[in-house]
Amino acid sequence: MTDAANDSLTQINSEKLVLIAIRDEGKGIDAEILPRLFTKFATKSNQGTGLGLYIAKSIIEAHGGKIWVNSNIEERGSTFYFTLPLE
Repeated sequence: MTDAANDSLTQINSEKLVLIAIRDEGKGIDAEILPRLFTKFATKSNQGTGLGLYIAKSIIEAHGGKIWVNSNIEERGSTFYFTLPLE
């Protein structure tokens, strides 16, 4: 996510989960790739392997968490969220 402003937020809620949100102001994620974004080899780029988000999802889910993304090409930017249990 080069040349884009990045923000992050960490929150602990009453369900004993930590919520992490990471936002950028890049071009957004193409709607065509969103349904398979967290699968192996999901990429529209010639660079990278398309494994990063798949590996992140595997690690987060192995620890009882969840990961998801909201992205809007018209408004630019994406926000990735993940939760992890505190216990």
